Amino acid sequence: MFSWFRNKSELQKLQSTYCKLMRSAYKTAIKDKSRSDMLHKKANEILIQIKKIEGQSTVS
Repeated sequence: MFSWFRNKSELQKLQSTYCKLMRSAYKTAIKDKSRSDMLHKKANEILIQIKKIEGQSTVS
């Protein structure tokens, strides 16, 4: 019920940022291909960080 009071973990923050970047990349792809590519590149960098964190949590 009070989920907005809970602090997000680093993984949740990265996942949220990734989702926002992918949505904005999709929306801007129609108007500006180069900006969409830039946003998609940033999203891929965040995805790599997410995979690293998930890999560390499964090993521990």
